[in-house]
Amino acid sequence: MNKARDFDQSVVTELQALLGDRVTTSPGIREHHGKDESYFPIAPPDAVAFPHSTQEVRDIVNICRRHRVPMIPYGVGTSLEGHTLAVEGGVCIDLSQMNKVLHVHEEDLDAVVQAGVTRKALNEHIRHTGLFFPVDPGADATIGGMAATRASGTNAVRYGTMRENVLALTVVLADGRIIHTSSRAKKSAAGYDLTRLFVGSEGTLGIITEVTVKLYAVQEAMSAAVCAFESIDGCTKTVIQVIQAGVPIARSEIVCENSIAAINKYSKTSYRVAPTLFFEFHGTAASVVEQAEMVQEIAKENGGMDFIWATKPEDRTKLWEARHNAYFACLQLRPGSRSVSTDVCVPISRLAECVAESMEDVKSYVAPVPLMGHVGDGNFHLMFLVDPNNPAELEQAKAFNERLVKRAIEMEGTCTGEHGIGLGKQSSLVQEHGEAVDVMRDIKKLFDPENLMNPGKLIPMTSQ
Repeated sequence: MNKARDFDQSVVTELQALLGDRVTTSPGIREHHGKDESYFPIAPPDAVAFPHSTQEVRDIVNICRRHRVPMIPYGVGTSLEGHTLAVEGGVCIDLSQMNKVLHVHEEDLDAVVQAGVTRKALNEHIRHTGLFFPVDPGADATIGGMAATRASGTNAVRYGTMRENVLALTVVLADGRIIHTSSRAKKSAAGYDLTRLFVGSEGTLGIITEVTVKLYAVQEAMSAAVCAFESIDGCTKTVIQVIQAGVPIARSEIVCENSIAAINKYSKTSYRVAPTLFFEFHGTAASVVEQAEMVQEIAKENGGMDFIWATKPEDRTKLWEARHNAYFACLQLRPGSRSVSTDVCVPISRLAECVAESMEDVKSYVAPVPLMGHVGDGNFHLMFLVDPNNPAELEQAKAFNERLVKRAIEMEGTCTGEHGIGLGKQSSLVQEHGEAVDVMRDIKKLFDPENLMNPGKLIPMTSQ
């Protein structure tokens, strides 16, 4: 990690004059903002500021810019690649108190929210409208953080990722300008697509303060199912055939036998301990039945052993809570461990091959390696559980991860389907994109010439 820069304490004085007690240098709060769900060491900021508006973010940026102090945007700290760690010190700009739903346009199927609104809070706010926001990464992340990391999750196979579901952004740039990247129109040919540029920029080009997102009508019928298989290969082949058959499944999730055993223990469920697919179907009552029947038939041909159905909302919620808790459940396979989480995505036709080779590769690891993923779009994760006091295990896990990334890229996939680059995958970014990373670096320098916006993340600022 980079060495922290010298910090001018007068920055705190100016920020406190602006925000009062919404600026703190408390060691406990700084430490909280210097860690996430990744395996990286804690890297606390020098101060934490809690703005309430885009204008206050602009004023914070102007103060920090004058003093050449780094700025790190922060939502709720659920990232897995060190995105919010203050590796060069500076001011953490915690946007969690910017949590207002500003406008809901029911007729246009969109909403405008401040960056600190969480996905669950948005869906609760609009529940009475018969609409919902579909992007579901599992954690109750903020909409701004999800936009910044181009998040996706369990619903992406049908509804897309944040890339497809963000219409416009309000962003504060490193020079203090406030820009609006687009309008609420569903399409536009007006100029460069700045919205897509900032979605996935991980706070390195500017600070997202407002997000306009697409909404969708809640479907007439929804049902979910869990199906155990004789093998991981049966799971992946089923998903490939379902997608190729054009079945419009809403969710398709895979967990291995290690993961399902951990889920049972953690969530008090009793699923068969075997490689398992979680499905969800949306549509009319008739279409949901038709989708389910087609998937059952395909699953049976690939060793699917049984379907456990959840049609009531409370049962579906319990099922997906169990899947979302898989990460924390699997940490208990080795109590006290930290996870090196991988996150590759390949074309759906290469999914079975990539998963099979990867599971064979990790058989020699020192601990069970859980597999889970959003396989409906070719995205899966492995969890390497490492002893935080054993550097050799961390290096071994990284070596496995490097082989996985190399395998995915050789199959015309990507080094990250949803976690982002952060600190952990900068060399993988270069491996995947080659000279295009030089263009990304030029864009970074244009927007942030002094490298104050979340420095050390995403783009390696020197050639590797």
